[in-house]
Amino acid sequence: MPKDNLLFLGSRIRFMRKKCGLTQQALADQCGLAVKTIQDIEKGRKNPSYETLSLLIERLGISPDSLFPAKATPEDELTQRVMGKLRLCSEENQRFLLRTMDFLAEELLTSQPKTEPDGSK
Repeated sequence: MPKDNLLFLGSRIRFMRKKCGLTQQALADQCGLAVKTIQDIEKGRKNPSYETLSLLIERLGISPDSLFPAKATPEDELTQRVMGKLRLCSEENQRFLLRTMDFLAEELLTSQPKTEPDGSK
């Protein structure tokens, strides 16, 4: 696993451990692991086995997805930008923007030439 992924994984495990109010020693004891193993994982020095990850996920009550960085797509970035701007608006303005987007989307969709499934017009 690349070093930056190991560091991300370790920081997520540390965050979730602390959120559960556990010390490294307590988590290690409850998972049947050495405290050094927890320390090394949290510092990004050790690539945990599937078995170790399973124990940590179960004890911390988290989903496996929460331990790995998501790969952002251009669509995700665009959605985040739109949502960021929307969150800055009052609820009333958010409703106005939604109605405006609905109207514009309908106009754009109805004004576009029909495209056949094979891509021809």
